[in-house]
Amino acid sequence: MILVDGIPFSTHSSHPQGKDILLDLLENPILVSASNSLKANSERKFSVSDESSPERSKWVYIFQREYATVDPALVDFVGTDEATTCVGLVIRNQKNGMTSVAHMDSPKIVEMGLSQMLSSLVDNSLETEFDVHLIGGFEDVSLQHANGSTVSESPADLDGYSFPLCLKIVHTLWSREEKFHIRTICVLGHNTRRDSDGNTYPFFNGFVAETTTGIIIPAIFDRTSRCPDEIVRRIRVSVSYEDANWNGKLLETYDSGIDCFKIAPCRWTLRQNHIASSLLNYSDSEILSICSTSPTAEASDFVENLKRQWNYLIEHPHWTETFPKKQPRTFARSSSDGRWIRC
Repeated sequence: MILVDGIPFSTHSSHPQGKDILLDLLENPILVSASNSLKANSERKFSVSDESSPERSKWVYIFQREYATVDPALVDFVGTDEATTCVGLVIRNQKNGMTSVAHMDSPKIVEMGLSQMLSSLVDNSLETEFDVHLIGGFEDVSLQHANGSTVSESPADLDGYSFPLCLKIVHTLWSREEKFHIRTICVLGHNTRRDSDGNTYPFFNGFVAETTTGIIIPAIFDRTSRCPDEIVRRIRVSVSYEDANWNGKLLETYDSGIDCFKIAPCRWTLRQNHIASSLLNYSDSEILSICSTSPTAEASDFVENLKRQWNYLIEHPHWTETFPKKQPRTFARSSSDGRWIRC
């Protein structure tokens, strides 16, 4: 069940489909105002190497296709970035502030991924109400608008990535019995800017949820703050598509009970090793075109990050070297400076 401003949400259609629900939410005045307020805020920059701030915030960072649920007593912020056609989903328990964030990259993982998030928030979610935020995705296809706001194509005609993903998330929330209070839906047109040539880009690519207040803040992370285990977690995203253990699932990362990262094992084969070796022969522009869902909207370090992953696969062709005895890679937060330390 979806609620807006505390009231069960209804659409203009007597038999609403996913498209009707999404488009009506995008046009809702309360949610339009919330998106505009979010975009008016400055991005907060996160960096482990920045010692200038007296504040020693604790945060949990998630990569594409990952999720993490955090306890506000242990963590100040949870967030993600590097999203173009992906969508960040925030679900916060109104009673205790437990907050789950996922970086959704495909409609195929939405239903099971949402169940994973909810199972980590409460024991009986039907008795709990949730605040929900959707941030990310943009108009990565040329959408024709009726009356300046409504998408006129049918979902079948939209061959982009953002719209089908947003559609699936909203329809899944609508179909479940839990009460989801939509607070922000800064996606698609609300998260799109255009350059002088009419090319579209996301308004912003990342955010954090402040756990004690539930406030959403635009954010950007540097390499030092996308931790722990950056390269291995990036590799898991790509190779998990060929690992049956992760079919339809979000990747597990974090133990909320003890503020500890547990990077669950993920297999890769010599096939991925050969693919990595082959891709390294392409130019940067070719890599961008081949590997990105939105080549013109990627960050400047997108190709560099891919090359670092491929070099790791070449240097570590057997996944058991990375996950000895098929055990998770575990990291605890240092009590002295808050950095993650391999256990």
